[in-house]
Amino acid sequence: MMKTVFIRAIEAPVDEKAALIRDAARGAGLARFEADLSTFSQVPRSPFAYWAGDAVRACFERYPRFGRTGRTVKQGLATADDFRFVRLMTEAGPPAVQCRWFPFAKGGAFSRFYADVYLLVDWSDDGARIKHNLNDAGKVRSNVWMLRDTAANFFFRPGLTWPRRTNGLSLRMLPAGCIFADKGPAIFDDGDDSRVLLALCATLNSGAFGALVAVQLARTELAQSFEVGLIQQTPIPGLRTEDTIELAQRALRSWSLKRRLDTRTETSHAFLLPALVQADGNTFVDGALEWGQVTASAHAQLDALAAEIDEHAYRLYGISAEDRHRIEQGFGTSGEPEESPDDDDGDDSDEEVAEVDATPLVTSLLSWALGVAFGRFDVRLATGDRGTPPEPEPFDPLPVCSPGMLTGDDGLPVAGPPSDYPLAFPTDGILVDDAGHPRDVVRAVLSVFETVFDDASARWHEAADLLGAPDLRAWFARDFFEPHIKRYSKSRRKAPIYWQLATASGSYSVWIYIHRTTGDTLFRVLNDFVGPKLEHEKAKLDRLTQEAGGNPSAAQRREIEQQETFVGELQSLKTEVARVAPLWKPNLDDGVILNFAPLWRLVPQCRSWQGECKKAWDKLVAGDYDWAHLAMHLWPERVVRKCIGDRSLAIAHGLEGVFWHEDDSGTWQEIRIDDATVQKLIQERTSTTVKAALKDLLSAATPMASKGRNARGRSASPWTSAPKPAPAAVRATTPETALDEATLRAVKGAIASVADGASKADVLAATGLSDGDWNKAISTLLERGDVTRTGQKRGTRYHAGEP
Repeated sequence: MMKTVFIRAIEAPVDEKAALIRDAARGAGLARFEADLSTFSQVPRSPFAYWAGDAVRACFERYPRFGRTGRTVKQGLATADDFRFVRLMTEAGPPAVQCRWFPFAKGGAFSRFYADVYLLVDWSDDGARIKHNLNDAGKVRSNVWMLRDTAANFFFRPGLTWPRRTNGLSLRMLPAGCIFADKGPAIFDDGDDSRVLLALCATLNSGAFGALVAVQLARTELAQSFEVGLIQQTPIPGLRTEDTIELAQRALRSWSLKRRLDTRTETSHAFLLPALVQADGNTFVDGALEWGQVTASAHAQLDALAAEIDEHAYRLYGISAEDRHRIEQGFGTSGEPEESPDDDDGDDSDEEVAEVDATPLVTSLLSWALGVAFGRFDVRLATGDRGTPPEPEPFDPLPVCSPGMLTGDDGLPVAGPPSDYPLAFPTDGILVDDAGHPRDVVRAVLSVFETVFDDASARWHEAADLLGAPDLRAWFARDFFEPHIKRYSKSRRKAPIYWQLATASGSYSVWIYIHRTTGDTLFRVLNDFVGPKLEHEKAKLDRLTQEAGGNPSAAQRREIEQQETFVGELQSLKTEVARVAPLWKPNLDDGVILNFAPLWRLVPQCRSWQGECKKAWDKLVAGDYDWAHLAMHLWPERVVRKCIGDRSLAIAHGLEGVFWHEDDSGTWQEIRIDDATVQKLIQERTSTTVKAALKDLLSAATPMASKGRNARGRSASPWTSAPKPAPAAVRATTPETALDEATLRAVKGAIASVADGASKADVLAATGLSDGDWNKAISTLLERGDVTRTGQKRGTRYHAGEP
């Protein structure tokens, strides 16, 4: 039978193409391919895959298609509103997991055999909120209406899943109890046989199966979209019992090696301990080298297992050594995967990199130590007082809490330290950056070091040196929060669990662990921490001023100046916390960012997060997130009325039975409700205290962005980077010149936001004005009668309108 000759010169450099074509024409070289054109039709859609070899194409006739016997391949759920219906597994409150929120396999980055399922989806009442979330045309926004059989018969079953769109096909285990996504389709064995699933995972991750997939992608290779139909129509040979056992063992070993590396990732279901606690080493640098060796060894074993699986799979498919050689040279396969722009998680973990740089590992260690200080993680795993839990099976349901967390017999976080626990932690979830305070966050983290390391002091200083920080207090104050946000961000969600509420300069901050927050948390912050701290620092300022007298030295002036600025920042912090506390009602079902949104002013040390929280707050105010509990809490007059025409919102707020009923045909109909009943529902959900606080918050002046850098060398906060105000004894006046009206309005707004009258320090902290601009602004406002002044010297206060 005559064959057609093809010469592939596309990859060759321009100056080598002629020689390559000449050699291929003479019958030599890897660039020459001979193909029987009639065999192209053996492959679905007859792609022009000349490079595949006749024997490879013949597999499509020799073996049954994957989706025909004993196996099912299914497309999964697309919520159409992930911001509302999807959470990170570290974000939702543990009691709500497996009750409202369920593990959600949504694709992610390339990873064979193992990848943590780090997302949750709202599937309470069989996804009722998603099913009744309608578009403007009255149609269901999600694809859930297409998934009746899938939801009923395949959700929560063990299987295999893969990211639908990446540069490389990568199958991994799907544990029981999960829901899978449109971006993460799934494969099921009719008998849910774990050994069969493991063997299938090995086969589908083999070079042979990948080549057969690539043959079909010949015309659409750049898309790299591994659709359900593509997998269904790829041929697979029958597996004998001995094949199943052998392939399953290699897949299980591969899964175990990759999961072992993930036990260092604190956001993973597999987390045990940070790498620098798991690894041996007299120093952190030695520990990093040891962990690098552990990782390198695991990768070498994974490579060897992959080679064994490939050898077995090529033999099963009957692919010749010549065809295999061409496949492995890269003809028709995508080779090693590169990050795809459509990956759902380009920021996926670096856990598979053989790290020898101690710095990121030290950052991870300190993050864990802070978690121990808050009672999130169990320090006894590090001390040996608690044994390492046994490794689960690949298809076991995922735990609500990772084995590294401090939990009770029910598997949920404990409310307080167990009786024999070596460390105390705050049961209200509040620590403070305040040296000498019983709740000092840095002292709490140091206590963790002292519990874990015999040479705690040396390790403490080594950590600071590796991070390039003068000391770890400074590092926690200015450098911890941004990498913490990154650590707790995936799938376009940002959900930090430790919140740092700080003064403008970051010189004082309160730390809150969100999984211990209640409606009283901000009142505790105000009354037990910020308020007493402010009074203490005011007393110190009075003492310094009295000691300096009327003729202070230069050193005394500097000290008074610094103290006055600090007092002003503390006053601004107190004002903001007091403004939000009456209306703040945390509910983690809303998601971290919406719970944080009203507090956006209190994170000046992290401009990017502040901006995102401000954006979320603005959308919440505008009514974009009326499904949130916080929206009903603040605007019941708006949200209750929306529930009348939106069953999804009615379900979210427990009003489904009031506004909706299901008729005999199974169709949901609105219930006609008189306005008096609606008004009563609104009244029952309205608090005058909350409304007053909301009015105050919405009318507060927006902090002005400032320019330059502050004294610590960090980017200036939007609250202030202005020169610090001089003490009263040395202030100089500045000639008046006109300022723009926007600045005057900002100053007047800052004054109005302080009920008992604002000090100069209050206004400077809120607006970022320089001393000169302050003098110009206050002179203009006083002259126009827009503000009034009471008191003298340090007791001077400014009021909007009449005092």
